[in-house]
Amino acid sequence: MCKWFSVGIVAWTLGAGQSGSAQMAPMPMPPEAKAAAPASTSLTLTVDGKATTLSVAELKAMPQRTVSVHNEHTKMDETYSGVALGDLLAKAGFVVDKTTHQKMLRSYVRAEGTDKYWVIYSATEVEGSEHAGDVIVATAMDGEGLGADGELKLVSSEDRKPQRWVRNLTAITLKSAE
Repeated sequence: MCKWFSVGIVAWTLGAGQSGSAQMAPMPMPPEAKAAAPASTSLTLTVDGKATTLSVAELKAMPQRTVSVHNEHTKMDETYSGVALGDLLAKAGFVVDKTTHQKMLRSYVRAEGTDKYWVIYSATEVEGSEHAGDVIVATAMDGEGLGADGELKLVSSEDRKPQRWVRNLTAITLKSAE
């Protein structure tokens, strides 16, 4: 049985001196028919206007962190491994210390997928020295690839729902709110 059905809406247009003519309104595509987003193949990190691009292989060669989370959408427990976002920001030039602490408190991270879906985290949420949760750029789930989620996925261990997880992650930008 099909989960999706649609009813066309007939719009009657009356023109000057014409009788009505029926036209079909465009029907929305069912969710299953939406085109899949392109798979992420690299990650561009931008800090202070300077962009660094890392390949999936480079990310997999970095020290990995493992997080276990409950995915409220799938109702499953999942284990992801990847690079801590705070470590990636440090590699790109944003090292948190006494001289950058105030900047960190006033900064945020914008993460975007290939489908243009984007989310925001405060910089303190992704910095391990400031926050108990983990935000990672995952390259594997349950010891396997990420499947339909692409090569890269942003995952937070502290979010109760995966609303701020980004599939097919392609760009991360650190910005100051000042």
